[in-house]
Order: sequence, then structure tokens, then C-alpha cells
Amino acid sequence: MRLTGLRRMGWGLARSLGRPSLALALQGGGSHGAFTWGVLDRLLETRVSILGISGASAGALNAAALACGLVQGGHDGARRTLEALWLGVAEQARSGPLQSTPLDHLLHGWNRDYSPGFVLLKNLSRLASPYQLNPGDYNPLVQLLEKFIDFDALRHRHAPPLFIALTNVRSGRLVLHRNQDLRPRSLLASACLPLLFQAIEIDGEHYWDGGYTGNPPLFPLLLETPANDLLVVQLAPDRHEAVPTQVSGIVDRANEIAFQSTLTRELQILAGLRRAGRLRGGSGIFLHRISADEDVAGLGGTSRINADRAFLEHLRDQGRQRADEWLSSQGGHIGGTPTTRLDDFLV
Repeated sequence: MRLTGLRRMGWGLARSLGRPSLALALQGGGSHGAFTWGVLDRLLETRVSILGISGASAGALNAAALACGLVQGGHDGARRTLEALWLGVAEQARSGPLQSTPLDHLLHGWNRDYSPGFVLLKNLSRLASPYQLNPGDYNPLVQLLEKFIDFDALRHRHAPPLFIALTNVRSGRLVLHRNQDLRPRSLLASACLPLLFQAIEIDGEHYWDGGYTGNPPLFPLLLETPANDLLVVQLAPDRHEAVPTQVSGIVDRANEIAFQSTLTRELQILAGLRRAGRLRGGSGIFLHRISADEDVAGLGGTSRINADRAFLEHLRDQGRQRADEWLSSQGGHIGGTPTTRLDDFLV
């Protein structure tokens, strides 16, 4: 039963009548979230109706920008808001400490391994916490949220249902902020990396990056929206053929596994429920996926902090291309059949 979803059924029907519809699950991944920008930009050019959005970290920012733009100006408004947000990120980064060096460009392309700011930050974070290094709790996201996200729009009755993932520091559990809960600190918390920023306090509780516990959350989209089709936009590679042997590679892969494990686990649970005939009368769900796997697999972990406009626009273009390929080859399956097999995730 999806009793909670029935309460939002009117929203979904009003926007999905006569057109394909999707719920979107948007993974986090720092600057790699610009890939999702591209995916969304291409989807918004179509008649696909969006019945709900979940997200963590950069995925939460994309979700908020998408929903805000939809309320304010429909599909075109959402495209404008997403573009403004990501170009705002790039503009802010121009005066930031994580600048590239010629050596970065020569040896590592989009990575930031030799950025003086990154090297300094990496070494300092081993010695002191954000509470010592950033006692004023400065967070560059604050200005971006104030400028580009209208939180009243997110709470508007015409906004698509939102499910933003946060991690409760004390309990270690996933916490979801829905439309009526959302405030700037919700998104700050969802994107709060604990070695860079102080935990975000909301109503007496403290939160870290939502990617630790739901990257992105799937079940709320199934339980609280009328969507039958779920599209996951995935940023973390599923698999690396080579086993890392250098410290940086080991750390990068360990972080990828940690942030990918929650999505993998939810998909495994869904696969088990479907096999047991316990999903929507045994019919299952229509799962779809657009992955950045081929586009980010060769990038190092430090590329996630690269907010140069050229890099963000490169990822956007890659996301648009992947979405276009998916729409051309798989878009006709929306509302009819899954394009990603849940059985592949059975253990």
C-alpha cells in the first residue's frame, strides 16, 4: 500500500495526464553533480512529467533547483534555475583556494591533486577539525542558496514532492526533509562533508552529508509518490577493473564504495522484494538508470572539488549526451517496462 502517496496523487495526475512520467533519484558527488545538471537539462526538453525527486549532497542541490524552477517557470524555468546555480558555483570558485596548476592540467586533466589549496587543506585536515580550522563556520553554499533557491517555492502546493537526505550525526540514521521541512540548512546539511564543515544544527540535532545514509533515497519515491517509473542518475562508478595500490587511489575507491553502498543496498532490497512478489502486487517497479560511469571512471577523487566552469560545462555536456542516448534507445519504455534489471542486484 502507498497511502502517503495518495495524498499527493492530485499533483501527479495534474502533471502526468497524457505524458510519460518519472520519479528522479539524484546521487551526490561534488562537482560531478554537473553531469546530473546535463541529464536534467535534456529531460526537461521533453514532455516527461516529474512526479517526485530525491537527492543527497549535490543531488539535493540539483533536486531543489529543479523543483524551484518548475514551480516558477515550468520546464524552461527549471532549466534556467539549474544553469544559474551551476554557473554560480563556477563563478564563486574563481576566487576560491582550490585553483589548478599547470602540473594538474599536464598530468591529471580535470583533477586537483597539485592545487596548493587542496594540498594545504588535505594536510591541515589531518591535524585539525573544521571546528579549529573554520571557527566562524563559513560555508560558500550559503550565498548560492540565498541567491538561486526560493524555499517558498519548494513549499508551494504545486512543487513536486522532494525527499532530501541528511545523516544524523548522533544516531547515524538517514533523516529525510520533505517539502514543508526544507530550509537553507537542510541543503547545507545534506552536503556537509565532516572534514570540511562543522555539523549543521537543525532543531537541536546535528547532521552530516546525506550521502552516507541515502545516496540517493529510493523508497520514499516508491511509497509517497504515484510514480511507477524510477530513474536513478548515478555518478559513482559501479566497478573499477584495477585494484588501487597507491594511497590516493585507495582512499578514492574506499570513499566511492562508502557513498555507493546505500544505493546498492536499497536496490538489493528492492530486488529481493520483487522476487518475493511483495512489490505492488508482485508487478515490481520500472527501474531506469543513467550513469556517469564511463565519463567519470578515469577521474580522480580531487576532480569532485574542481568547480572550473570549463569542467562543469564538460560534465553537463556529457550528461546531456547520456540522457539523449537513453531517451533515444530506452525512452519508449517509460510506463511499460524497466530498462535496468533489478535481478542484477540480487545477492
